[in-house]
Amino acid sequence: MAFPTQVRLVEVGPRDGLQNEAEPIATATKLELIDRLGAAGLTHIEAASFVSPKWVPQMADHREVMSGLKRRPGVVYSALTPNLKGLEAALECGVEEVAVFGAASEAFSRKNINCSVAESLERFAPVLARAQEAGVRVRGYVSCVLGCPYEGEIAPAKVAEVSKALLEMGCYEISLGDTIGIGTPLKAKRMLEAVSREVPMEKLAAHFHDTYGQAIANLYAVLEEGVAVIDSSVAGLGGCPYAKGASGNVASEDVVYLLNGLGIESGIDLDKLADTGSWITQTIGRPNRAKVGVALAAK
Repeated sequence: MAFPTQVRLVEVGPRDGLQNEAEPIATATKLELIDRLGAAGLTHIEAASFVSPKWVPQMADHREVMSGLKRRPGVVYSALTPNLKGLEAALECGVEEVAVFGAASEAFSRKNINCSVAESLERFAPVLARAQEAGVRVRGYVSCVLGCPYEGEIAPAKVAEVSKALLEMGCYEISLGDTIGIGTPLKAKRMLEAVSREVPMEKLAAHFHDTYGQAIANLYAVLEEGVAVIDSSVAGLGGCPYAKGASGNVASEDVVYLLNGLGIESGIDLDKLADTGSWITQTIGRPNRAKVGVALAAK
């Protein structure tokens, strides 16, 4: 395989990056973050999560966020909808695309959504059916593709099995998540090799957290194999409440710097993106985990 000539970044910072913050973040701040990301050239932004406020209080304003967006032409604003109730609420807000999330780990699935992997897939069936009826595309997430905090190693064949099931249910794209950031480049390649035998490479995305500092190396490895969609989070915001010690997703700024160095087009203005990372971390009082963002700010 060879590097793709163009890569699409899916910005998950507004949802994945902010959902675990303990202190409430103003809706206006979330909306400004989303608008700044669009101005920087992001064309796919996951803006909200339609989950129960009881479990994720930070996302309680999902309706206000999705309804208050200053929509830019050419930008897709998506939302996480783990169940039919969440999907219906998202549809009422004019959502263009939604996502469901499963796991390659039985233990993680039970801790995260209180059911087995098979049961989680069954729950998604009516969500996908309703979304298709409404003309809304569905993206599928698979968690713990390179390791689980409860089970340890995850067999690539299991990742492939869950990914194939999501594709066959109607997901247009499958995002492969190293939820605890434990993967290394060789593991990432082996996992991708197994999955790509069941799901076409052009329908796969990489979603790597940076807990062990391996996310950029892992992304280089899967880019080399032909992956052309990357999930990232501005300033490296985020983490996972069900994986102690797991840091945020790979920083969008670091990914764009890598892509620029490889001559791969992303359509993103790195300076504007870095400014956005500095602004949001200062606004919510969190460290900026984007090495590129910190370096540019120091110039």
